[in-house]
Amino acid sequence: MNRNDKQAYDRGTSLFSPDGRIYQVEYAREAVKRGAPVVGVRTGDGVVLAVRRSTASSLMEPTSIEKLHKLDVHLGAASAGHVADARKLVDFARQTAQRERLRYGEPMGVEALTKAITDDIQESTQYGGTRPYGASLLIAGYENGRGQLFATDPSGTPQEWKAVAIGGHREDIQGLLEEEYTDDLSLGDGISIAVRALRSSDEELTSEEISVATISEDGYHSVEGETVAEAFGDAAEE
Repeated sequence: MNRNDKQAYDRGTSLFSPDGRIYQVEYAREAVKRGAPVVGVRTGDGVVLAVRRSTASSLMEPTSIEKLHKLDVHLGAASAGHVADARKLVDFARQTAQRERLRYGEPMGVEALTKAITDDIQESTQYGGTRPYGASLLIAGYENGRGQLFATDPSGTPQEWKAVAIGGHREDIQGLLEEEYTDDLSLGDGISIAVRALRSSDEELTSEEISVATISEDGYHSVEGETVAEAFGDAAEE
């Protein structure tokens, strides 16, 4: 394939190249990789979501950076990649969850919501005049007495995980999760592993840059800064 041919497929958001690739989807994945890392850990008591909030300036208010999102009482999400794209996906997820609750009088399932989101993502790779979302989400929830954790991809593919990292330094963080994950983790253990995984990506990271949320039988809750700092301190000692 010469350069001109490659550029033709490069510009097409819904065209396969001769080797079966959609270049715009691959570029969207690169946008996710350039984002701050996000970690999800499923435990026996629920799911832990942990994110790094990166500020462009010391004058920026860290609380204005939203990477953890409450979707419903029992549903939460964490985002990595292009912030504006992630915000649109989160808005879509919230509207879908509330619409299903109003229609059927019961909360929407975690897997059902994830597939609705990825169906919307996939459409942007199939029709002209759009571009793929340059963001990925971790969707977490508590359903039927157990936690569930899913990840979305810019291609529109959903995957269920026990523990997963998206965003920058994914390979290093995922390696630590694979080494330390066990099926008998408590919610507190999940917080410790998630914080330790994020800390492994950058030695200069501080506890103030980490936000954590849990989704359990009690619903979606933000973890207090003191608990995060304690987990961060334990990670530093190891």
